[in-house]
Amino acid sequence: MGVLNITPDSFSDGGRFYDPGAARVDLGAVVDSARKMCDAGAAILDIGGESTRPGAQAVDQDEELARVIPVLQALRGMDIMLSVDTRHTRVAAAAIEAGAHIINDVSAGADSGMLELIAGHDVGYVLMHMQGTPRDMQTAPAYDEVVEDVKAYLQSRLQACKEAGIQPRQLVLDPGFGFGKTLQHNLQLLARLRVFKSLGCPLLAGLSRKSMLAKLTGRAVDQRVHGSVAAAQVAVQRGADIVRVHDVAATMDMLQVWRAVRDRDEQLEGAAQ
Repeated sequence: MGVLNITPDSFSDGGRFYDPGAARVDLGAVVDSARKMCDAGAAILDIGGESTRPGAQAVDQDEELARVIPVLQALRGMDIMLSVDTRHTRVAAAAIEAGAHIINDVSAGADSGMLELIAGHDVGYVLMHMQGTPRDMQTAPAYDEVVEDVKAYLQSRLQACKEAGIQPRQLVLDPGFGFGKTLQHNLQLLARLRVFKSLGCPLLAGLSRKSMLAKLTGRAVDQRVHGSVAAAQVAVQRGADIVRVHDVAATMDMLQVWRAVRDRDEQLEGAAQ
């Protein structure tokens, strides 16, 4: 899953595609970046019109729509799945109408009507764990036991989805790395990511360029490619089905090597049996 942030303030690529002074999306740059990600091997593009970085302020939904919908319209002819990163039912509804295949919801359905909307459409839906809101989530995150607490939360949201009529095949789970977690919380979740496979849904891991990598490597946000690729590798080795990344080509190189070794291991195990 390649990241396309159509915002002025996202932590990594804010302002790359959106000029707040002119209130204008640079659709040419968006399409060019999307094509490069697609050519590099991305299977999904995740389009976001509201930053959810720590401390981010909420965006007016009209503004979010003005950022996201033109991008969807420009990209929907491409041979790739389109995801929209939104926590707002109104934006999600318009995105689905404009061709989105997936809604990636950091609030896991907190907005009124979101689950009912998803139940009424044949789209994918990502449920993410977040403690607090983007504005305050990193103030003082605390858990009794982070892995079990996050698992219990996601299990409760799965139940809510079932009660709303959403089909299990529509659902993907995301433990929410960096969303109301300390470095140690993130490391525990990553080390025990396979625990979440017991919930019966595909797993998404979003670790790309996040501040936890700065704490581990000391690198600035534009120098975290290697750390991001390493984190993605650990995630897929521990059960992640989707990795959400800024650096698609570098991540795909890693995945090609990892898959070759995995497939060879499986061949050797089959021969031994």
